[in-house]
Amino acid sequence: MRVLLQLVFYSVLLVSTHVHGAAPSVATSFIALGTVVEEGLFHPTYVVAPPDGNQRLFVLEQPGRIRVVQGKTLVAQPFLDITAKVLSTGTEQGLLGLAFHPDYRRNGRFFVNYNRLPDGATVIAEYHTSPDPNRSSDTEKIILTIPQPYRNHKGGMIEFGPDGLLYIGMGDGGSGGDPQNRAQNLYDLLGKMLRIDVDRGNPYAIPDTNPFAKGNGHPEIYAYGFRNPWRFSFDRDTGDLWAGDVGQNDWEEIDVVRLGGNYGWRIMEGTHCFSPKVGCHSDGLILPIAEYPTRSPRCSIIGGYVYRGDRMPSMKGTYVYGDFCSGEIFGLKDGHVSDLLASGLRITSFGQDESGELYIAGHGGTIHRLIPRDKTLP
Repeated sequence: MRVLLQLVFYSVLLVSTHVHGAAPSVATSFIALGTVVEEGLFHPTYVVAPPDGNQRLFVLEQPGRIRVVQGKTLVAQPFLDITAKVLSTGTEQGLLGLAFHPDYRRNGRFFVNYNRLPDGATVIAEYHTSPDPNRSSDTEKIILTIPQPYRNHKGGMIEFGPDGLLYIGMGDGGSGGDPQNRAQNLYDLLGKMLRIDVDRGNPYAIPDTNPFAKGNGHPEIYAYGFRNPWRFSFDRDTGDLWAGDVGQNDWEEIDVVRLGGNYGWRIMEGTHCFSPKVGCHSDGLILPIAEYPTRSPRCSIIGGYVYRGDRMPSMKGTYVYGDFCSGEIFGLKDGHVSDLLASGLRITSFGQDESGELYIAGHGGTIHRLIPRDKTLP
């Protein structure tokens, strides 16, 4: 994500024809936040529920801890503490991603994405739960290490897709304007969406259907041309992969990511020429389904989820996302963008529980759930 202390603004504007339909905008007057955790967390970066039926939430803390929330109670002992391994200086480094294996209930496997000490390289590592379901073992298996040239644009999200494969969102490595053009370089893992099979191989195998599995690029690449896909998610009904890609200075974008797609950075920023400024074209590129200009006090898109829960029926099928600086929560449905709620939070991430209800992490140390305005949080 763009530097977390930067205050820049953008207004919401849908411009792409990739979203079809002309349904009315989503009704917004009944949306509210219910507080789940209001103190005790330090810089949460992600919230997620393990697929084990125990109705718990797991929260990442940027310095390198995973915390457990049961009901509205924050368990005092961390589930995992790897602060001794994590580089969390600056605003975009730290413990950034957590993904539970689809068969977590049986095998206890989970994966983390962090920037390591001392060089800030991205590490994807595997851990296992212990006999105590609220504690992890300390044994780490390194799955993948990716060098990082700068201190920003790390990506950080990891998630298992409906195909059972692990997807990894990688930023372009940082600085500004992707100076080494890494996002378009098929022999560089930065600026990409990666896909690997952690159930085969040692430490992983390449899916046969990856676009460069047989050559002409890194075999781990699933799609490319991203600046900083900080948060992505899968629609649990359709399997579509949605990503919020943080822009440079002018445009933020939402992408539906397809196998082998080129999403344009640094040729394009959103649907607009970035480099070269004269003569660039979008031939062969997949343009965003939505974009919005960057102007204060908005600054960085925080990708979210397509809502598939039951508590807010009018929200069904709405892609819910937000902005870090302004704290606004938006909804995209059937070609319409709606401003759902001014949360007052520095939103670092959305999350989803086993029932499809949505949660929000505030950088100040809070976790909230999106609820109907006339309801209270149970």
